[in-house]
Amino acid sequence: MTGPLIVQSDKTALLEVAHPDAADARHDLAVFAELERAPEHIHTYRITKLGLWNARAAGHEAEFVLGVLDRYAKFAVPASVRTDISETMARYGRLVIQRSESGELELVSDSPTVLLEVARHRKMADLLGGRINEHAYRIQDWARGALKQELLKLGWPAEDLAGYTPGTPHEIDLVEADWHIRDYQKLAVEKFWHGGSGVVVLPCGAGKTIVGATAMTVAKSNTLILVTNTVSARQWKSELLKRTSLTEEEVGEYSGSVKEIKPVTIATYQILTTKRKNEYAHLALLDANDWGLIIYDEVHLLPAPIFKMTADLQARRRLGLTATLVREDGKEGDVFSLIGPKRFDAPWKEIEAQGYIAPAACCEVRVDLLDDERLDYAMAGQDERYRLAATNPVKIGVMQKLLERHKGEPTLIIGQYLDQIYTVAESLKVPYITGETPVDERERLFEEFRAGKITTLVVSKVANFSIDLPEASVAIQISGAYGSRQEEAQRLGRLLRPKGDGRKAWFYTIIARDTVDQDFAQNRQRFLAEQGYSYEIIDADSL
Repeated sequence: MTGPLIVQSDKTALLEVAHPDAADARHDLAVFAELERAPEHIHTYRITKLGLWNARAAGHEAEFVLGVLDRYAKFAVPASVRTDISETMARYGRLVIQRSESGELELVSDSPTVLLEVARHRKMADLLGGRINEHAYRIQDWARGALKQELLKLGWPAEDLAGYTPGTPHEIDLVEADWHIRDYQKLAVEKFWHGGSGVVVLPCGAGKTIVGATAMTVAKSNTLILVTNTVSARQWKSELLKRTSLTEEEVGEYSGSVKEIKPVTIATYQILTTKRKNEYAHLALLDANDWGLIIYDEVHLLPAPIFKMTADLQARRRLGLTATLVREDGKEGDVFSLIGPKRFDAPWKEIEAQGYIAPAACCEVRVDLLDDERLDYAMAGQDERYRLAATNPVKIGVMQKLLERHKGEPTLIIGQYLDQIYTVAESLKVPYITGETPVDERERLFEEFRAGKITTLVVSKVANFSIDLPEASVAIQISGAYGSRQEEAQRLGRLLRPKGDGRKAWFYTIIARDTVDQDFAQNRQRFLAEQGYSYEIIDADSL
């Protein structure tokens, strides 16, 4: 055996990056394994239960997973790992949620012992309504979501075949005038619809909105779309009016500033999680219009209270859209059980190869702290250390060099800290956008950026989410959310729309050497490696 992979008995897999088969192995591993560490030469993947169940839900059998490991393994896959993979994947679907002929919810299994094992668990007492026979229990009407959560924790993820309410019918069609739906978008919708509910994972810039719009044309019913912010809501509305037969009168916005309920309603997560007198003030929206489909945009950012609300929406078809299933809060299990498992996942490099997203070069530029700052850093607490390293003023000189290197190219400088953003904007004499910038002013600056009237913008994390900057070709990241992989996905995604002249995108991260800034960067680097991007580390002095 001469493959690039070493599979270990603790269910980690070590991938030799320089091996000629490494790219193919990475592509296949992504179906069921999560990248844990990605230094230069050896990448570490972990095979988790949730990863295996997501693969199983997407239609892959244990034979597929074992076949991938055998194909790329340098040494024989340990027998204990083979057994564990087969047994773990066999657990998915042993329990099924379905409806009886009279319409009651039932938990059924072909194994009475498995059914008895879970039914005897103390948390099941409130969720199950009594035994029907040795193969079935009744489920309380309200408990469909809560039951799936508990079963996942017990290691027996249920397959939900209880069906969905069709919702109020509403005619929606695609209008493919000067564009056409791509094959992978069509396949994503087919897989989602066949699975009933679940998550579609696509890179930023690969057209997740089109997938959502196409799912709506299949559902042909009232649809609720949940998004991260008001800018995103307006972008969704604009896309739907352009790509579908929907008119202005049929699409409503439900946000802090507007409260419209129409056949297609786009609401922000923020408005749904707003409390008055300790109660969620806008919960009625979830049942206001007999929705046949609920779309969760950027599902990896779903606030925790929305999961609780979603537990009560299991009879409505749910589509999650995201560039990465990774959540920084570890709630991937709640996405799996309440929104649904992964139904479709297209690797970034695969879509890049088809020409739908731009190729990207990723560089980490390392700078030194000045002596005075090094002393302040040494004496600071942990949180303050990251701020000191991330806002290191030496970074401004590097930004100037990079702007000179990419003169005239549309460039985003992205930061986390407002005082740093103001300082950088003033030093470089360029405009800035933060969460405090009024929406009208924000849209004006973005429009000028798109039109090429301004070529450089300094932005806070408001630029992470659903902002359409189709011609941005350079991003310079100066500080971020403690090495967040999901943030890295959003920021890289800002660059990946194909360029009119075919040029590639450049993604720079400026890092303070030998600080927590560098430690957090390794976490973000892992995401880029996971997607198949090379990651060059260069010294600021060599620019």
